[in-house]
Amino acid sequence: MNLDPSAFVADPDLFQALQRQSTPISCAEDRVLFRQGDAPNGLFILKTGEATLTMNSPAGKQIMSIRAAAGSLLGLPGLIGSEPYTLTAIALAGAHIGFLTRDSFTALMRTDPFLSLKVLKVLAAEVRSARNAILQRGAQPQAAAASAD
Repeated sequence: MNLDPSAFVADPDLFQALQRQSTPISCAEDRVLFRQGDAPNGLFILKTGEATLTMNSPAGKQIMSIRAAAGSLLGLPGLIGSEPYTLTAIALAGAHIGFLTRDSFTALMRTDPFLSLKVLKVLAAEVRSARNAILQRGAQPQAAAASAD
């Protein structure tokens, strides 16, 4: 499944506001930020560098891998929905990450409703990207079956 990496990237105003409130995390080597199934404890902001997002099936087989770019918000759906993370996020060596606790994120969203709308745009982009990936995946077997005739 191929998700569009730009779906995770925040609007510059949102990125700056979140970055100002975040605690820096440096990654001298690859670092697991969160694992699929973990309870969400905050939001990770990919300031510079790259991160890999993966999803495994219940049997442990990797079914998706996405390279996230600088400006991405990692863990947003889990944080907003208060549900376990659905992906594993690994910051690659050299990345600079900002971390916002759930309480800090919630306080920021309450004090600036305009930022809340920008968060919704990121979530909507992730949903659209996931739907497009599902649609593309669903079209592949039909194309293969049509060419077999």
